[in-house]
Amino acid sequence: MKKILATALSLALMLSLAAACGADAPSEPIGSDNNSPPLADSPSPDQQQPDPPPPPEPAPSNESNFDASQFINVVSREDGSGTRGAFIEIFGVLHDGIDRTTQEAHIADGTNLVLTTVAGDLYSIGYVSMGALNDTIKALSVDGVAPTTDNINNGTYTVMRPFNIAYKELNEVAQDFYNFIFSADGQAIVDDRGYITVPDTGPFTSTMADGTVTISGSTSVFPVMERLIQAYEEINTNARIDLQGGGSSAGMRDAIGDISDIGMASRELSDDEIAELNHRAICIDGIAMIVNLDNPITGITSEKVTGAFIGELERWSEIQ
Repeated sequence: MKKILATALSLALMLSLAAACGADAPSEPIGSDNNSPPLADSPSPDQQQPDPPPPPEPAPSNESNFDASQFINVVSREDGSGTRGAFIEIFGVLHDGIDRTTQEAHIADGTNLVLTTVAGDLYSIGYVSMGALNDTIKALSVDGVAPTTDNINNGTYTVMRPFNIAYKELNEVAQDFYNFIFSADGQAIVDDRGYITVPDTGPFTSTMADGTVTISGSTSVFPVMERLIQAYEEINTNARIDLQGGGSSAGMRDAIGDISDIGMASRELSDDEIAELNHRAICIDGIAMIVNLDNPITGITSEKVTGAFIGELERWSEIQ
């Protein structure tokens, strides 16, 4: 009996100790893992990142600022310009011998001034030699045809004229330079400058003549003549050629009056000039209608060119 009672007391003591140990053990949530990182707190509404700002609106193009209700600012060349003479004939601005260019036209004395005027005026329109075109202005198609040498060659672009040289008699150096212009070497320079060549006489061989030649006239012919002179003087170092502008009519007067050995004209010669001078075309050049780069139009009809330059069309809305 004593053994049974001792055994019962031992069991009771063991159960009491086990319960005490269980009470001291920390409790863990079901499914917890002692190796798992603590969960991050969710951000409060005040801690939310703001939405990114919308992308900026694209800046309006300059073309969108073009106001077609504005007046057309006509830019023409000075009296005596071969380019003006050819232009007014081709487009019928010259009628019954009367130049009908509007009195409102801005008159630019030289090709470069036409280019800079149009480049700086959103509402202007002018005309220049195709060989003078650059990236400061936009050349327009005329009657749906672009002003290119290919289109002049195939006969579709008809706004063109000859570049003539005129003279009385040529001294030895002037004759040698003349021979260079019409040689294969000279016409290669003409072609490189974007003009239409004339038949050439084959390879050039200089006589190495010694002396000076004076040339004056058209500012449209000036750039290609300047390049021809540079190339010739590299071949014949004995020669010196002085080149001046002044316009086609001035060049013809200089040649007639023996002021220049050779005159330049960017047009056909008049009957009176032909009576006094020998002449020959060194190339064919197109005349390009030009507008400001930010003008949205890309082409114009011959009738509208005429209308604008005689003042019958006054606003760009009548051109578009």
